[in-house]
Amino acid sequence: MTKKLNKQESRNLAMNIVGAELEKDGYEFLAIKSDLKKNPQFVVIKDKITSFVLVRAVSSSEALHDYRNITTQPILEHSEQFNAKVYYAGVWLGHGSDINKPIIKGEKHSYVYLGLTEIS
Repeated sequence: MTKKLNKQESRNLAMNIVGAELEKDGYEFLAIKSDLKKNPQFVVIKDKITSFVLVRAVSSSEALHDYRNITTQPILEHSEQFNAKVYYAGVWLGHGSDINKPIIKGEKHSYVYLGLTEIS
């Protein structure tokens, strides 16, 4: 029986992809939150600059840089207390054979991640 990834599993996969890129780019992780109801997912530091990173698994290429459906005001206010930058990281996830199909547990996946979009 085929079973699609649920929202939490999709978020975790997206976070793994973004986290690997952040690490490769020289960021140090200060905090990680994978709960669907918590923001940001990553608090990182690089060159003495703190950044908050909001990660979302998205279902189309149009949503890769579209953070309008996220309530950003609380995180922006929180970032001001720490003089931190805020970024959005959208990851388009799909099946390994066709990115437009959902990911099936235990099967290969594909993704598109175009990097961070600065919010503030």
